[in-house]
Amino acid sequence: MATPATTLTVPGPDGDREVRISSPSRVLWPDLGITKLDLARYLVDVGGAFVRANGDRPISLQRFPDGVDGEQFFSKNPPKGAPEYVRAVTVTYPSARSHPQLVVDEPAVAVWAAQMNTVVFHPWASRADDSDHPDQLRIDLDPQPGTDFHDAVPAAHELRKVLAEVGLEAWVKTSGNRGLHVFAPIEPAYEFLDVRHAVIAAARELERRMPEQVTTAWWKEERGSRVFVDFNQANRDRTMAGAYSPRALPNAAVSTPLAWDELDGADPTAFTILTVPQRLASTGDAWETMSAEPGNIDPLLDWWRRDLEDGLGELPFPPDFPKMPGEPPRVQPSRAKKA
Repeated sequence: MATPATTLTVPGPDGDREVRISSPSRVLWPDLGITKLDLARYLVDVGGAFVRANGDRPISLQRFPDGVDGEQFFSKNPPKGAPEYVRAVTVTYPSARSHPQLVVDEPAVAVWAAQMNTVVFHPWASRADDSDHPDQLRIDLDPQPGTDFHDAVPAAHELRKVLAEVGLEAWVKTSGNRGLHVFAPIEPAYEFLDVRHAVIAAARELERRMPEQVTTAWWKEERGSRVFVDFNQANRDRTMAGAYSPRALPNAAVSTPLAWDELDGADPTAFTILTVPQRLASTGDAWETMSAEPGNIDPLLDWWRRDLEDGLGELPFPPDFPKMPGEPPRVQPSRAKKA
């Protein structure tokens, strides 16, 4: 028998809102018995920090109507029946097609999304009013088989130094899984392709400094047991789980901002829906001032041009992108050799 709907009171910039939660006892994380109501309450508890990190951005919702072990789908435009306080912004995709996407302006929007069985929130790197120009440079450090979270930690520290050399301040968070996400706030003066090139330049520099630990190889067969610097996350319409977003993993992990001095001793499995609200209440939001002093990527673009002159060209794009200028063939190296 279904549990009757309940209502949560959600504080926000325009006062309290009442958000209806249907089927509140529906279990989303079966290993822990965490329900949809638990998820909604989590988003209330972390609402301010969540909106600060993910608000005012086009956002994609990763929805799990039958829990994290069941079917899932992505929802980009606001679902039908959205409350009047939920807005959308039109964005342009790599295909040149335009479409409205949801924007989170206050905690009640995130809670309403949880009512729609949203588990993971994927914000764009750009703001809603200027979606063509990212205001964040984002680098995904992705441990490959044979490596783990603790292999990504020294790579993150060295990446922080690389970015500091070009005048960018780096901020770090757990991915919620095995990796780390390193962000740097930037002036929204560059197209996505420019930001991608800046990320590739930083990634190549990191690879030069840590060749045994880090790789920019797009093809998995070439990566080995190293940490992959996923430069393609910098493309238009490519997103990663937002700060304070839950993940669809058995332990209900959360992608959690950290202070740099916490990183060496961090255990990513310790940051979950059940623990992050208390952490936030006791230690505060490690990313609270992240956007205060944006930098520019001109020095990284100088590195990009230097590398071009040295024979290092464009890298592969995701397979669903149109063919891009200067892109190498989208063929696995082992197959290309056979051909």
